Amino acid sequence: MDVSAWILTGLLFVALLVAFVKDPALPVRGLLATGRLARGVWLDLVLGFLLAGILEVLIPQPVLSRWLGADRMARGILVGWVAGLVIPGGPYVLFPVVANLFRSGAAPGPLIALLTAKTLVSPIRMLTYEAPLLGWPLTLARFLPGVLLPPVMGLIGQWLFGLFSGRVLGDR
Repeated sequence: MDVSAWILTGLLFVALLVAFVKDPALPVRGLLATGRLARGVWLDLVLGFLLAGILEVLIPQPVLSRWLGADRMARGILVGWVAGLVIPGGPYVLFPVVANLFRSGAAPGPLIALLTAKTLVSPIRMLTYEAPLLGWPLTLARFLPGVLLPPVMGLIGQWLFGLFSGRVLGDR
């Protein structure tokens, strides 16, 4: 098990203990809530993992390196930025795909640009919720920085990844 799994396991046990101390019926209610959540998202999760697996065999390593690799960081960040703006689906699709791209050799900077663009800017959300509820001035004031920030985040993220992993910028 990796560190994340140990942390999640520890948090789960602490939460179960606190819930049990508060009311012995709470852990059972929590498990029932977990079942409701799983029923609501299982299909999205399965589809996301299936898409990630299919993309792994469809995108050859040289193509992935050419478009999202560290050799051409500016191009990779631009591709990640645009992909994040247009890719459909929620986090259940997005994160398995990005995790698979990272394992397959995509550089962190382009993936950070992709994730940032996808999470900050959603044309569907903007047109269906933001503009009607908040008005166009506030929607555009949030949209413009959101659409311009992903490349900056990609560059900073690539640099930070190099620091955190003990490697120089561009290395994996």
